[in-house]
Amino acid sequence: MTDTASETNLLQPGQLIARGVCRLLASHDFWCLEEFVPARGLRMDVMAIGPKGELWCVECKSSRADFMSDTKWQGYLDYCDRFFWAVDPEFPVDLLPAQSGLILADAWGGEILRYPDVSRLAGARRKAMTLKLARDTARRLQALRDPAGPSALL
Repeated sequence: MTDTASETNLLQPGQLIARGVCRLLASHDFWCLEEFVPARGLRMDVMAIGPKGELWCVECKSSRADFMSDTKWQGYLDYCDRFFWAVDPEFPVDLLPAQSGLILADAWGGEILRYPDVSRLAGARRKAMTLKLARDTARRLQALRDPAGPSALL
């Protein structure tokens, strides 16, 4: 199956960036779930799990206004080993905190420009987040296969 512009026409700019981020991270053997909720009141754009159980959070910003209106991102730091911003090539990257990771992305892929320092999760938090990520992913997959099934009730 090949990509076409019509496949991306219905997506918002941040969703296009998230799509490219997920493709990029897959090439690094990290597998992603978009719009992951680690705790009440928080919603990460992309949560990724790596081959050694590493958990990375990626926040996708499509504009200066989108970044300036985000007041929750620091709350995500307690739920991941590394935190990245993902933006398109026109984004003013000087706005982004220097200690965070940086990914340039579009709908078809991306590039990691800067890795943040690792801040390893405590074992209990890692287990809880890994289990929540697995269960949320399985629930979404089941809902795709059976939209009217039990997962639709949740």
